[in-house]
Amino acid sequence: MIPSVLPTYNRAPLEFVKGEGAWLTTADGRRFLDLGSGIAVNALGHAHPALVEALTSQAQNLWHVSNLYQIPQQQALADKLVEHTFADTVFFTNSGTEACELAVKMARKYFYDKGQPEQVEIITFDGSFHGRSSAGIAAAGSEKMVKGFGPLLPGFVHLTFGDLDGVTNAISDSTAAIMIEPVQGEGGIRPVPDAELKALRQICDDNGLLLILDEVQCGVGRTGKLFAHEWAGITPDIMMVAKGIGGGFPLGAVLATEDAASGMTAGTHGSTYGGNPLGCAVGCAVMDHVADPDFLAEVNRKAGLLRQKLEGLVADHPEVFEEVRGSGLMLGLKCAAANIDVVNAGYANELITVPAADNVIRLLPPLTLTDEDIAEAVSRLEKTAAQVETA
Repeated sequence: MIPSVLPTYNRAPLEFVKGEGAWLTTADGRRFLDLGSGIAVNALGHAHPALVEALTSQAQNLWHVSNLYQIPQQQALADKLVEHTFADTVFFTNSGTEACELAVKMARKYFYDKGQPEQVEIITFDGSFHGRSSAGIAAAGSEKMVKGFGPLLPGFVHLTFGDLDGVTNAISDSTAAIMIEPVQGEGGIRPVPDAELKALRQICDDNGLLLILDEVQCGVGRTGKLFAHEWAGITPDIMMVAKGIGGGFPLGAVLATEDAASGMTAGTHGSTYGGNPLGCAVGCAVMDHVADPDFLAEVNRKAGLLRQKLEGLVADHPEVFEEVRGSGLMLGLKCAAANIDVVNAGYANELITVPAADNVIRLLPPLTLTDEDIAEAVSRLEKTAAQVETA
């Protein structure tokens, strides 16, 4: 008999009832150190006082009115994002998947309005993840994502990750945009080197294409910059954001330049819940923290400390770990043992990590974790590695 909750997840046998900072507590009182943050969502940790205050204060006044009316909290968050990024304009969604849908529509509408309706193709890369909607799975193109869900949305060209020559050769009169994650998350914590991001920006400029960056997982302070592409010194035309921007409240956004968004006029897109007062009040509180240079400096300091300790862990346990990869507090441990065995052994040590492709476990802790949390995390990873070695 099918369960009342559709069984599309392989869930761990864990149920949490309370969270605080980098810690989660089960009903029977066990405390887990959370290096997953709800898959890079709880950027400020669990139950951050500023987010609790923003949500409860707004909830006492107004939850939802729809986008038929002006929403001051939405305007405030848009202004903050425009102030701190390349963007001239923002559309709010409830998720990264929804942001992907709009990014694809925006790119195609851009060329349609310029009298070039044949320019619909978007170049993407293997290992990518852009959500589980029709556009998202078609963009990723992997068998795991698309099998059984055809016919797929056409208009995507899939290339090998890191193949710049392939990008140049794939461009045709039908090409509209290049879409890429500056750091692949689901694909195994694979950063795009700064030189490659610069090259992709140049390719787009030289060929009159749009550059779409998916920063759903790697954005909002995760890499030590407000957005990961800033390390390369480039800007996109369109950017997808979600996860950390709501700090745990469902919230996403598409950021764009005025030119890239020029085709999106009244009636071309919409959302019932997107940009609601609750979500945007929380998003404003998140931005007040993560856009602070002092906060980002602390993220980088803690990232350096954690990475140094992880490099030692890898050196001490070569039968379990091969390398550390990633940027900031978006780190991956490439495993020599089966990554799921490491994740499960971590649960036994009350430690949460997240599996990814390429036999990697992801470490995506709250950006607010303390030095003491880091020491405890590495201690529990040591115990986990020792248990995997003797299993």
